[in-house]
Amino acid sequence: MTYGNDPYSQQPGVGQQPPGYGQQPPPGYGQPMGGYPGQPVGYPPGPGYAAYPQPPYANWGGRVGAYLIDRLIIGVPAAIFYGIGFAVGSKDMNCTTESTDSSYSTSCSGGLSAGGLVLVLIGAAIAIIGGLYLIYMEGTTGQTPGKKLLGIKLIREADGRTLGFGMALVRQICHIVDTLPCYIGWLWPLWDAKKQTFADKIISSIVVKV
Repeated sequence: MTYGNDPYSQQPGVGQQPPGYGQQPPPGYGQPMGGYPGQPVGYPPGPGYAAYPQPPYANWGGRVGAYLIDRLIIGVPAAIFYGIGFAVGSKDMNCTTESTDSSYSTSCSGGLSAGGLVLVLIGAAIAIIGGLYLIYMEGTTGQTPGKKLLGIKLIREADGRTLGFGMALVRQICHIVDTLPCYIGWLWPLWDAKKQTFADKIISSIVVKV
């Protein structure tokens, strides 16, 4: 028996199921954020999480070959201007000595002419600007002409991105550490698991095949 609109009379009786009971949960319900097995709900990957699948590391021979190609691209034009400057613009050195009872002096004339000096300076500018351009390409794209030709690329170990010009320049400076201990740092990729030089380890960079 019910009395008017008594709300209690609308409640389900014993043994009846409330509406929506037994329906399937929405897709993804109860899955941890990120979708990785065993990962706690709501927690992103912690520090050092290897999110970037690294390609195979470039071998030592490929790195050396790319380095030589890049140096030839810059070095040959610079050497041509150096050679022409010294060959065409040099003058014979003439030295005269004057001595007195209390003094002794020597004066020399010759060397490079103005034209020869200009050619030598052009060669130096090619070497400097070309070297900076290679660093820029390596930092922004990961590849110099030599690296692109041999199919290798410089990237950050943490996420696979390029270093940027600033860090690529710092990496070049850090190659001093590779040179100081009898050039051992340059040979380190021969037996290192990640094929890294000392400079690569300092900057946390790797060279991979692409």
